[in-house]
Amino acid sequence: MEQILEEEIERHESAEIEERIVEIRRTAKVTKGGKTLSFRVLAVVGNRKGKVGIGLGKAREVPDAIKKAISAAKSSMVEVPLYKHTIPHETEGKQDASKVLIRPAAPGTGIIAGAVVRAVLELAGVQNALTKSLGSSNSANLAIATIKALRNLVPPEKAAKLRDVSISQVLYGQGGRKNG
Repeated sequence: MEQILEEEIERHESAEIEERIVEIRRTAKVTKGGKTLSFRVLAVVGNRKGKVGIGLGKAREVPDAIKKAISAAKSSMVEVPLYKHTIPHETEGKQDASKVLIRPAAPGTGIIAGAVVRAVLELAGVQNALTKSLGSSNSANLAIATIKALRNLVPPEKAAKLRDVSISQVLYGQGGRKNG
């Protein structure tokens, strides 16, 4: 009975998950018999409620690579703490030569980001954020750097408890809530 309930919950969660293919790249391996072509797919999945994952899939045919990428993305999903449709604080992520900076933004700003970073943030449920990608523009590295940056986020409640201050002091600085 428990197993049936777990399967039903899992099916319900997977129905909410949105999938997006960010990149399809053709790769070639040169052998003495000629070139062997294959495809690399970068996929992002998320529920727009604080869960997001990325996956790479490689196969000889595009549909197989897409299935592999989506499967890898679903298995690598991470939880992202959100605060009023943005992130709780500034964060940074690095992967090889790529670096991604993400800052919270005021309501109505939208997501100011490149295609790869935008896909990850949108599927995580972030609606307002300012980002800057520095260094390499390799899409796989940017996606991984974005996930690393999102992993570094700490919910305001946890930060307040760790620092032994109020939540408003964590979010707005030492003076608490600003007038204006």
